[in-house]
Amino acid sequence: MGFEKFHYKSLDELKAKCEELKITLPFADGTSVLSKPWKIGSRTISNRLGVAPMEGADSAPDGSPTEYTERRYVNDAKGGSGVIWYEAISIVEEGRSSRTQLLITKDNVDSFRRLNEKVKEAGMKANGFEPYLIMQSNHSGRYSNPDNKPAPLIAERNRWLETFRPADDSCIVSDDYLKSIEEKMGESAYLAKAAGFDAVDIKSCHGYLFQEVIAAYGRKGLYGGSYENRTRLLKNSIKAAKAYEDDDFKVVSRIGIYDGYPAGSRGFGQAEDGSIDLDEPKRLIRELHEELGLEFVDVTMGNPYATTHVTRPFDMGKYEPDEHPLLGVARMAEGIREMKSTCPDMVIYGSAPTYLRQYSDIYAAGAVEKGYCDGFLFGRMSFSDPDFANEILRDGRINEKHICLTCGKCGDLIRSHKPTGCVIRDRDMFMPFYKDFLEEKKNLPKNFRG
Repeated sequence: MGFEKFHYKSLDELKAKCEELKITLPFADGTSVLSKPWKIGSRTISNRLGVAPMEGADSAPDGSPTEYTERRYVNDAKGGSGVIWYEAISIVEEGRSSRTQLLITKDNVDSFRRLNEKVKEAGMKANGFEPYLIMQSNHSGRYSNPDNKPAPLIAERNRWLETFRPADDSCIVSDDYLKSIEEKMGESAYLAKAAGFDAVDIKSCHGYLFQEVIAAYGRKGLYGGSYENRTRLLKNSIKAAKAYEDDDFKVVSRIGIYDGYPAGSRGFGQAEDGSIDLDEPKRLIRELHEELGLEFVDVTMGNPYATTHVTRPFDMGKYEPDEHPLLGVARMAEGIREMKSTCPDMVIYGSAPTYLRQYSDIYAAGAVEKGYCDGFLFGRMSFSDPDFANEILRDGRINEKHICLTCGKCGDLIRSHKPTGCVIRDRDMFMPFYKDFLEEKKNLPKNFRG
């Protein structure tokens, strides 16, 4: 396929490329729809923009937030997003993605409470409202690195995924272990509430443990095989978390609806031949809303370790996808639309607008206007331009001088367990860490993907 750099000097040029590729993206004429408030429980969310979960790899050894963590989220709060969906926060030590991933425990919960107080104060002072803060509870599963070296905990063997992260039968977790994780997810909701978060996300996406279980078609026992068994971990964890739900604190979820694995390594949202099949994801979304009372989800796709181009399309990266990045944007948009049409009464946010750069704002607005979703989370863009929401809401459009270039350097920093941000736009802070990464790069595995 070859990389095609993002070069569209006008929206008409971008639309012409979409027409050439035979895809449709929902662009709006303006962005005013993104300023509309909405309600969840007792809270009114000030706008339809949000910061997506982006790991900063900057925790203290015990998992507590550091000054780097505080800087990032305070800047996000000043930036004006109605929702700040915190990065993946591990619920158990063995499930951390690195020694620098945030981990919440009863011993350090006060450090998160102090962080959230500062973040909410910054938002109120800068914009006149407190952002809605969501804690993302996670277990890294196959991608666990608690001592900065692989220690995978997997649902079942997958030969293709093992080309990126080796694992063997000894790494397969037991049903008893998964049952204990349900209880830990309930505890994480209690801790999130005590820390001053407004909601807790029971995360099931991006190839981590919950997403592996939900795609464990060949696993035996209570958590594999049938749809009912494969969704047991997620549903039981949501039920455990909901014990702490009230009008001021909600349980939400970030759901991966399509893994994008090749034939023979079937992922969730895929038929046996590897093609996309959203019947199960649509069933899951409907059941989470109608049976478990979930009010708010964010929809995403892919596995950033193995199918990065599905999760976040790019034109500069560690491997060459076999599709144009705009096809990935369109697939994400259509998947989001299908989830919303399946469950129109549920609040559904979309993901991965950043590839569209200076047009990402009118894409997000168009998606909301046309009923694809209710709002959008911006991930990489929040690293390069934490003020993106204020630019859109105040000036009508995002500032082209601040946009993310999808260069992948933030991914390099995350994977190398260094404090993470935009190397291009926040150069003084993060370029020194990137230079350290380049020095160490020669020792990284050949199949390293940022």
